[in-house]
This record gives sequence, structure tokens and C-alpha cells, in this order.
Amino acid sequence: MRIEAYNAISQVYSAKKPANVSKTNQTSFADQVQISSRGKDMQTVRQAVANSSDVRSEITEPIKASIQAGNYRVDNGDFASRLLAKFEEKYSF
Repeated sequence: MRIEAYNAISQVYSAKKPANVSKTNQTSFADQVQISSRGKDMQTVRQAVANSSDVRSEITEPIKASIQAGNYRVDNGDFASRLLAKFEEKYSF
């Protein structure tokens, strides 16, 4: 084993302490975030959607009432054609 080579390598990788550096100009940094007008608009829209109701009662209430009364009927042919249209839309052949 060559100890001289180890000593030479250890000198290369030895940590040297830097000389005292005088700080002449102290500056303070502060992070800043600026949101664009489009981002502000998106925040407003998101908040409006979050505050709105998920159910449109003007559409659902008449349907609920007709179901309760036993008057709600679905045309089987119309239902099947819409179902197939959605299927073809999703898995376009």
C-alpha cells in the first residue's frame, strides 16, 4: 500500500476554511408572488362554482314530482338511441 498517494489525495480533498470575508453590503431578499388578471378571474370563477348548488332544482323538482305521482314515463326507443349515441361518441367506430 502506498501511503504517500493516500496523503496526496487527502490533501486535495481536505476542507479548507475560507478566509474571513467582510460583508460590506447587506441586502434582504423577499419572495413576491404576482397573480395575473387571468389568474384572478379564474379564482373568482372557481369560488363562484364552489358556492353554487350542484343541483338545478328548477329542472329536478318537476321530474321528482312526476315520479312521486307515478306519471313519469320514459320512451324506451328514445332512451336506447341516446344510449347508443353516447356509446358511439365514447368509442368512435
